[in-house]
Amino acid sequence: MKVELAPPPTGRAYTTRRNEVLLVLGVSLGQSAVYALVSITAKLTASRPLSQQTATLNASQSPRPYLDLTYQLLGIFFALVPVLLAIHLLNRDRDARGTLGLDARRPGFDLAWGAALALVIGLPGIGLYVGARELGVNATVVPAALPELWWAVPVLILAAAQNAILEEVVVVGYLMTRLEELGWRVRAIIATSALLRGSYHLYQGFGGFVGNAVMGVIFAFFYLRTKRVLPLVIAHTLLDVVAFIGYTLVRDHVSWL
Repeated sequence: MKVELAPPPTGRAYTTRRNEVLLVLGVSLGQSAVYALVSITAKLTASRPLSQQTATLNASQSPRPYLDLTYQLLGIFFALVPVLLAIHLLNRDRDARGTLGLDARRPGFDLAWGAALALVIGLPGIGLYVGARELGVNATVVPAALPELWWAVPVLILAAAQNAILEEVVVVGYLMTRLEELGWRVRAIIATSALLRGSYHLYQGFGGFVGNAVMGVIFAFFYLRTKRVLPLVIAHTLLDVVAFIGYTLVRDHVSWL
């Protein structure tokens, strides 16, 4: 049965809804996009070529191990607050978990599609990264630079899950839902979600932008077809876990990383 959408808001209601979207992005990934733009500008205007620079994820925050652990956990926790805000705002007029597909109604579907999407995106993504570095349009990405302590791997797994939850809930589930309510066309919704995803990865270089924008298009299409964010969270978590922990394990043995 086809679901009829409510007519888009007008006047003050439209302005309120639009401002809500801008504020949610302003305290989350829209803010990250602005910083990434400044970062790539700084890299391009530096004395060294972009290909000779690095972009470090999951860096150590303190030489004192337990203080470092505290900073890492606080960073993960507060990065998820915009997710809670987005769900809270959606909950005012709907069941947000059901609307976004964050419930546990279809575990087999979610796990299978999450693993499949990770495979489809992960292998070509490695090739794109290597190619972009060879062309000199991407920095060297260091996925993990934590000390070799007992808590490093658990923190990297938590960081991977945090990235996945934040990006997929805000940039796919929340943003696409709100833009649809505002009456945007499907192509514009997909393009906006994908370009936003690419833009906050610009600090890595243009390979990072293109790769993540393409991933954004695939994820946006998947969400439009299924209305489920959970498979995207699973796929993204798997990709980041492999990147973070895989890099930690093989960085001293593989020359092209």
